[in-house]
Amino acid sequence: MTATHPPQTAPRRPVFRRRSAIPGFSLTLGVTLSILSLVVLIPLVAVALKASQQTFPELLEAAFNARALTAYRLSFGAALVAALVNGVFGVLTCWALVRYEFPLKSLVNGVIDLPFALPTAVAGIALATLYAPNGWVGALFAPSGIKIAYTPLGVVIALTFIGLPFVVRTLEPVMRDLAHDVEEAAASLGANRLDTILRVILPALGPAWLTGFALAFARGVGEYGSVIFIAGNMPYKSEIAPLLIVIELEQYDYAGAATVAVVMLGVSFLMLFFINAVQAWARRFS
Repeated sequence: MTATHPPQTAPRRPVFRRRSAIPGFSLTLGVTLSILSLVVLIPLVAVALKASQQTFPELLEAAFNARALTAYRLSFGAALVAALVNGVFGVLTCWALVRYEFPLKSLVNGVIDLPFALPTAVAGIALATLYAPNGWVGALFAPSGIKIAYTPLGVVIALTFIGLPFVVRTLEPVMRDLAHDVEEAAASLGANRLDTILRVILPALGPAWLTGFALAFARGVGEYGSVIFIAGNMPYKSEIAPLLIVIELEQYDYAGAATVAVVMLGVSFLMLFFINAVQAWARRFS
């Protein structure tokens, strides 16, 4: 009778995790959360806590009085209209810059970024001077009774000026990656130019367009410097919500100013959340 020995298995090699040349997940996540908390979360919580120092009736009165509602309507409405205008002309501008060569193209490309570098107060003074009733552009419309500066229309123009680069620069890399072969393939299959634009080009630009629209809208809602000079700042007519916050701060009504800020923050967050949800839905079915 021979003795049986258990089968011998090869010794396991120790598994070594390959070290990365850059910091790992734990470090980067910790730094990200720390910076996000210090720069964004803690200030927003402080604003909410300041607003909560009021009683509930005082909170409702500060947030939804007639003057505040008019300022909300102008700020969000003008930002929405300006973002839609930039959504249309931003696509056309980006298309011309990406697909065509023309004289002074570099100059035009640099002018697109001018609202990024130009101080908002300088932009506001320039726009107010240009569109005032005695300005170069305003004087052309004044005889017809059309007033641009110191009206909600002036607010829309200012927000359109500062929001255009967000749409153009968001669409530009996507449009550069959109090959000409796609358009030629659509044409070879019998699609006309309108069908190619509606069914080939615009769907490919959809997520980037929504991102640019959201950025332009968010910038417009919180814009202050370039608007106050052209808006006229008339209560119940051309007063924006950021200006109302500043006025209440100057009157030492810190809780009221915080309340208006919280309302603007909540509405902006809901609209951006909706836009992001639409983006996710579009990417899912694209």
